[in-house]
Parts: sequence; structure tokens; C-alpha cells
Amino acid sequence: MLLKVDSLSHRFPGMPPLFERLTFEVLPGVPTAVVGPSGSGKSTLMSIVAGWHEPTSGTVERQDISTTCWVFQNPYGVARRTALDHVVLPLLSQGLRRRDAERQALDMMDLFRLRDLSDRLFRHLSGGEAQRLMLARAVATRPDLLLVDEPTAQLDLATAHTVNEVLAGIAESGAVVLVATHDPSTRDACAEVVDLANAQASAHVAA
Repeated sequence: MLLKVDSLSHRFPGMPPLFERLTFEVLPGVPTAVVGPSGSGKSTLMSIVAGWHEPTSGTVERQDISTTCWVFQNPYGVARRTALDHVVLPLLSQGLRRRDAERQALDMMDLFRLRDLSDRLFRHLSGGEAQRLMLARAVATRPDLLLVDEPTAQLDLATAHTVNEVLAGIAESGAVVLVATHDPSTRDACAEVVDLANAQASAHVAA
């Protein structure tokens, strides 16, 4: 598997370019952070990588990537479903029996310190708990490409450290992992860094 971004540029109509000639690769086992100041285009880049938006120019190549999962900064779920239900569902869709799916889901929730919240309704979770739940659900989905937007924005330092360790573990399991972040600790937890401040600066000079 491979994610390859080549000479990628993007601008919105009537606006200066967000970034220009951006080139990088992300390999399985090499979690990569996308960093840069607010407005530098991190979320836009993720949308382009996911295939939701077309760039102004350049290409995104997804080699042997058939499933993509995006964990958004603002978590969303089904208000009246339990936390466990959210992680069980993708496992059931993979053909597991309910008992086996629940056992695996609880193990995944353990990674994010969520086991004790398994019976809590989604609407009763805090923002940080809901964010961790979405990451656990992403792990259960077993995507080829995992996009994560600001995974530690709502977490305390200890929990953020745990999440960063799990993200690295997901990459080591064979997924291509791209993480947009402002958090220096998350940046340091990743093996590679794509800094949009550089591409933004050159784009503004070119403009």
C-alpha cells in the first residue's frame, strides 16, 4: 500500500493558494503528521487525500488502498446507542458473531481507556470520550488508509499520550496513517512530518 501526493496545489476561487507543489509519500508503518498554522489547509488536504475534493492541480495516488476511514475533530455518533454499539457495528459488518464482536470491541476500547464506559449512551459522553470512541471505532473498521483530524484536541495530557501510542500501533499493523494536528506531542509521535507552513509560504510568494 502507498499514498503518494505529487505536486499538489489548491486554491479557492478569489483566494490566494493554500499550498503549492506539495509532494510526499505515506507508507504503512510510517505514521505521518500534517502540521501548519490555522488556515494553512490541513483539513482541505485531508479532504483531497480522501477523494472528497479535487485539487487545483497535482495528483493523489492510492496504491492498493480500498478502504478509507476519517476520524473528524468533532466526533459524531448515534445519541441513543451505547459506546460499545459504536465499536461493535463495524465488526458485525465484517461477519463476526455478536459475542465475538463485543469481545473484540471491548479489547479495542481498552486501548483508549473506554471499557468502563461501554454501556454509556453516546449522548452522555464527554467530548474527549467521544473523540476516543471514534478512534476505537476506526481501529475496528481496519481501514487501509486512516485519516485523523486533531485526535488530541479535547484530551488531557495522559490520555493524549495513550492516543498517540495507539495511532503509532495502528500504522505498525499495516495501515497508512495521516494525522492533521497542532499538538507537538502528536507531531513527535509520528515518524514523518508534512509542514504546510513551507508550502503555504512558497505559495504566497508565487502568488
